[in-house]
Amino acid sequence: MLGFAAGVGKTYRMLEEGQKLKEQGVDIVVGYFEPHGRKDTISKAEGLPTVPRRKIEYRGIFFEEMNTAAILQRKPAICLVDELAHTNVPGSERAKRWEDVLLLLDAGIDVVTTMNVQHLESLNDKVWQITGVRVRETLPDWILEQADEVVMIDATPAALLNRLKRGVVYEPDKAQRALENFFKESTLVALRELALRQTAHEVEVRQREIGAEPGLAGAGTEADASAMIQPPRADEKILIHVTEHPSAAMLIRRGKRVADYLRADCFAVCVSRGPDLSDMALADREAVEKHLNFARNLHIETRVLQDENVAQAIVDFSRRHQVTQIFLARAGYSTRTHLFKRDLISQVVSLAKDVRITIVAERRQGGSGKSN
Repeated sequence: MLGFAAGVGKTYRMLEEGQKLKEQGVDIVVGYFEPHGRKDTISKAEGLPTVPRRKIEYRGIFFEEMNTAAILQRKPAICLVDELAHTNVPGSERAKRWEDVLLLLDAGIDVVTTMNVQHLESLNDKVWQITGVRVRETLPDWILEQADEVVMIDATPAALLNRLKRGVVYEPDKAQRALENFFKESTLVALRELALRQTAHEVEVRQREIGAEPGLAGAGTEADASAMIQPPRADEKILIHVTEHPSAAMLIRRGKRVADYLRADCFAVCVSRGPDLSDMALADREAVEKHLNFARNLHIETRVLQDENVAQAIVDFSRRHQVTQIFLARAGYSTRTHLFKRDLISQVVSLAKDVRITIVAERRQGGSGKSN
């Protein structure tokens, strides 16, 4: 169940599906659901078998997490798991709830789960620009891609704001803070559009996989998401240039999202003077390794190229692997480094006239930014 904000009805719909499956005689349990004090949501869970949560002590306080081991021992046919992007409390066997879900799937247990579009890693920068909030709980896009079915739980921003004001979503104090920050109408409109586009993408991917007619894929929404689908380009391959600069994370997210939409192969490439990264200063090496690990977690193939000429190495690799798009970052640098960076971009553009070069600026929240 995919939404664009708290309160649209994801958990309610998940539990509603659970009740229907139970009536059909399916062996189903609630692994975890977060009621947030919402009476309608709590009532929907009544009668559904529930696996008791596990209590974990952290800094003198007890927290409740999903009891993955108990669910595996119970081994139902289907498990309902709320808030897929949730970060588990320190001391848990796994850092993220989606990692627990993968364990359930590996054991042959089907999972119905919920998340908001802002938790997708590839959208992290876009959501920050829209909301001014850097979402810390994220999950790789490939997790969503593994779903057999994606359903967007939709509501108009006006209807959601009305629910918030009536106290249906949060208690009055929390609701007022939400209205002053995340729940501005313009923000909700933009997030809803992101969710619609993401759902459209999921529809299109599943149509290609099963060769279905429009409207028959395993994803849906109350809105006409299929109208947003754009045909993919054939044989696209994308190269992302990874450096030690913080903007590399933004570039990786941007390149990966484009690659996913085009169903393109994607490479994250770093250029080093030596056969590995040992020639770099310690801080730079750690930063590059962090970015490469980030790319690997997003299922991007990574390479370290040895060459004195960075631009030539990038272009030679692109030609060998038939890369069609190169992603480079234009970020904030000192005067000397900035001039070097501009020179690198110019060199790549000059050497790779047959390849599309995408130069991505490091946007600041509320700023105009540029992308060429």
